[in-house]
Amino acid sequence: MFSSFSALSVRGRGVARLAAATLVSGLLAAGVLTGAGPASADETSQNQSGATATIGGLKTYGDAVIHDAAGDLTVSAGLFEMSVEGGGTLQTYCVDLHNPTQRDAKYHETPWSGTSLGANKNAGKIRWILQNSYPQVNDLAALAAAAGVRGGLSEEDAAAGTQVAIWRYSDDVAVDAVDPQAERLADHLEKSARNVAEPAASLTLDPPAVSGHPGELLGPVTVHTNAAGVTVTPPADAATSGVRIVGKDGKVINSAVNGSQLFIDVPEDAADGSAELTVQASTTVPVGSAFTSESRSQTQILAGSSESTVSATASTNWAEQGAIPALSSAKNCAEGGGLDITAANVGDAAFTFELMGIEHGIPAGESRTVTISLQEDQAYDFTITGPGGLAQRFNGVLDCRTEGSEAGGDATQTLSEPSPATVGGTAGDVNLAETGSSNATPMIAGTAIALVVIGGAALLLVGRKKPTQD
Repeated sequence: MFSSFSALSVRGRGVARLAAATLVSGLLAAGVLTGAGPASADETSQNQSGATATIGGLKTYGDAVIHDAAGDLTVSAGLFEMSVEGGGTLQTYCVDLHNPTQRDAKYHETPWSGTSLGANKNAGKIRWILQNSYPQVNDLAALAAAAGVRGGLSEEDAAAGTQVAIWRYSDDVAVDAVDPQAERLADHLEKSARNVAEPAASLTLDPPAVSGHPGELLGPVTVHTNAAGVTVTPPADAATSGVRIVGKDGKVINSAVNGSQLFIDVPEDAADGSAELTVQASTTVPVGSAFTSESRSQTQILAGSSESTVSATASTNWAEQGAIPALSSAKNCAEGGGLDITAANVGDAAFTFELMGIEHGIPAGESRTVTISLQEDQAYDFTITGPGGLAQRFNGVLDCRTEGSEAGGDATQTLSEPSPATVGGTAGDVNLAETGSSNATPMIAGTAIALVVIGGAALLLVGRKKPTQD
């Protein structure tokens, strides 16, 4: 926890990650690192859903001590605060102890499977702790009584004790709270915790991508949300393109509720093209929701939420003939670390593409998933192009493991302040150059730049579409 720590022990991968980040930050500043480049007006990013927020640092915290072979290290432990895009505030705890927090990093609500929680058998216990401690239980006298803490708890004690208990399960680390009351609370929470299920996302669209022919209703896209209702926004050029968002009956829809099915109505005479459907709502984000950063900033887990703005997008692509792909992606931490890219082809010709020198084909009428295996902390950025001007960009950072889940590495580096040098890529970045494609043969040209791969990025073609997680 970087901005929160008076000092931070970074063992093993932490030292390598910070050194490499410093190197690539310099390359970025010099304009050396190139590849897909910024998104163009016709380029859409990978589908996002839920809340998007910017981290603001620790607000309520106390001290804790980490014990390891290198000795004891005192750190700050407690609640972070995030500001939600569109309005709202989130309170979060850290579940990625040895990864630094980047100042003003942007975070997205993410399924557990896209974080270290996906492979953590104790992830449900962390959610139990969140549900049964501060700030969900804000009656500190009652919390102290339940934990057997004599003399009561301050907000700082409650936050520190809760964070310490979480770290014991999230990072498999030996850590104690400095304050005796906070330590008693941490022990109580650790011993009492029970596995509970992952919370449903605040707002998602399923599937996140659809495709079809002009003149058809493309979909359905189902709304999943805990909000009372959502606002439906048609594509930006709907007034000129004639594309409408409708129900099964063909009537235009401007709002929807949980379980609603949305369709994209494309005029029969429309030229081949693509568009995005967006839904937005105001709701409280469920406790236990994970948040990951666009940069190398430690994973957070939600402890509390005000009424906040959440949104979700679904992409749509249509063509008169040939390949008609619908593309979506999901980080896959449960299977060892990688990015799953799913392509559903409803056209009458195969959708073919080349990625890092390997050519793949999705037959007409089939859906398959290409898994890109990535190194831990590896940044990726590439664009898939297709018929009708389809250009779908996929970028982010893979952060699937915590220090406690890795073997080896005894070096220690102590850091006292957030460093701008930690913002940017690492030597393991994947940055694939965008290329065009014809309607007859959509292609992805994937070119690994010089900073790519220690050991190489492997591809696995899976013949059956994986179910979308709500």
